Amino acid sequence: MCLRARQAHVTESAVSLDPRQARTDRLARLRGLYAIVGDLDPVGRAEAVIAGGARVLQLRMKRSPAGAILDAARRIAALARGRALVLVNDRPDLALLSGADGVHLGDDDLPVPEARAIMGEELLVGRTVRSADGARVALAAGADHVGYGPVFASFTKVLDVAPCGLEALAATCAAVPAPVVAISGITLENVTAVARAGAAAAAVIGDLFDRGDPRSRAEALAAAFARGAGGHPP
Repeated sequence: MCLRARQAHVTESAVSLDPRQARTDRLARLRGLYAIVGDLDPVGRAEAVIAGGARVLQLRMKRSPAGAILDAARRIAALARGRALVLVNDRPDLALLSGADGVHLGDDDLPVPEARAIMGEELLVGRTVRSADGARVALAAGADHVGYGPVFASFTKVLDVAPCGLEALAATCAAVPAPVVAISGITLENVTAVARAGAAAAAVIGDLFDRGDPRSRAEALAAAFARGAGGHPP
């Protein structure tokens, strides 16, 4: 059975939906707190932050074998169903097999057209970009949203790119005709400003898991983002 046929058995999308409409519906849900979980207890951490209000969950297991990533992705996709989008980092094949909502590609990962060929028209493809021009290139290649940054200095990895700041984030959000996820260095102290700059979502790692109870921290971050976006948590 091919990957796409296999995925059809595990996704919750209604069979009557046009694939592009299903992707549009997913994209409309890409809002608010975007949590990233790694190799350490990914399922437990995902469950906690989704319960706390994360509306997007990226699984980024850089040090684990493919089988472990697939198992975690399947379990997270099941617990998130109807509550949060699930994206798998780097691996469109595992995203498709697991029943996730899409894939996120780093700026040096698989090219977007190849990922889109694997994912089909129904699922999401996100791409990390460093500029508005980079975002336009990614969208033209088949991405439907972008992760833009670093907005602030990263707490979790060394980057060879200087932080762009809130002004550049706001300009990019205004210039790009697709959801922009703000990435890098986002905390409870600055997430409201990130939302006010126009970001559709704010990606958070360290401030979720290094500041006490992840569920409580997710609740606080989701509420703070919503204040900046001028509404209530989605």
